[in-house]
Amino acid sequence: MTKPQQQAGSPVRPFTVETPKDALDDLRRRLAATRWPSSELVGDRAQGVQLAAMRALHQYWATEYDGQRVASRLNALPQFTTEIDGVDIHFVHVESGHPDALPLIMTHGWPGSVIEMLDSVGPLTDPTTHGGAATDAFHLVLPSLPGYGFSGEPAEVGWDLVRTARAWSELMRRLGYDRYVAQGGDVGAGVTDAMGRLGPDGLAGIHTNLLVPALNDPASLPHATDAERAALAAIKTFQTSGNGYFVEMATRPQTIGYALLDSPVALAAWMIDHDTDAYDKIARAFVDGRPSGNLTRDHILDNVTTYWLTGTGASAARSYWEAYGPDSPSAGTPPLPPPRIPVGFSTFPGEIWRTPRSWAEACYPTLDYFGEAERGGHFAAWEEPELFAAELRAAFRPLR
Repeated sequence: MTKPQQQAGSPVRPFTVETPKDALDDLRRRLAATRWPSSELVGDRAQGVQLAAMRALHQYWATEYDGQRVASRLNALPQFTTEIDGVDIHFVHVESGHPDALPLIMTHGWPGSVIEMLDSVGPLTDPTTHGGAATDAFHLVLPSLPGYGFSGEPAEVGWDLVRTARAWSELMRRLGYDRYVAQGGDVGAGVTDAMGRLGPDGLAGIHTNLLVPALNDPASLPHATDAERAALAAIKTFQTSGNGYFVEMATRPQTIGYALLDSPVALAAWMIDHDTDAYDKIARAFVDGRPSGNLTRDHILDNVTTYWLTGTGASAARSYWEAYGPDSPSAGTPPLPPPRIPVGFSTFPGEIWRTPRSWAEACYPTLDYFGEAERGGHFAAWEEPELFAAELRAAFRPLR
């Protein structure tokens, strides 16, 4: 897959994904040469990604998966690149056919990419064919984070959440949107939270589906009710036994990067070992052929293959060092003030922890929407795009 090419005199440039045959041939050779570890010694994922799950994923990737799917899916949508602050930013930009659509910039996380957002494009831009009203429509901007997918890799340190948030506000200005809203999950929730706190001109409101401030000091949040205590316990469990990837990428991203660039199976294993709910659903899709919602084998491998063919495993890992690492330039900087614009939040039952409304209110004094979805987990837009779109419609409806 080719990276964006500079074109003089064109600040926003059309972009097309290309997948060379030799890149797919190399992927197949590396898959065939995989060296397998012995099986884990426990009956669950306590020691990491299970051998049966990885063998099933490997088998499908090597023998049935169509390596041109990423190019086909992305090239079916308008894509562009533009240089912002020294980095080429790739983005999908789908304008709604409804004239009063609200511009929305939506940010993916790790181990995600714009791939996880693609099936929400229809429900968000064309709501009348997906159970919504014309007045619910969005013009949709889906950027790839710096160092992820088809965006360029930063050549210097300093690309933390705040710098990315500023780049996104510049992107929306460059596209001519003088009033817009923003949404994000995972790392994208951190970027969106920073956008809300910066309050750039034109940003009318934000929505997230991961309560990022709760990770910083969960014990300071209310914990008198059963729901609050359950959320606190879930965060503690994640921080003690479920965040190995987080610690490694926040402190030694270059080290894990060697494996992620050299072995496709290592990359896939690293990416699916995120949280228990998502891992169980992904493993079940490959081992038993039973997807959870939209988390099908093909959709999962579209995301992994994007990382592999763009060679961005290491540069994406560095974004955790920038955002959360103790040695990053942003470490120890004072927190930004709370947003002064409306904030919406949606909680999904399979998230790492289920956020109580009281926590969202404590973190965001301007909270004006709190939704509780029936299904879905950490990758809500990917797993349940219709439910996810319905949450965004409800959250942003008062701002139209």
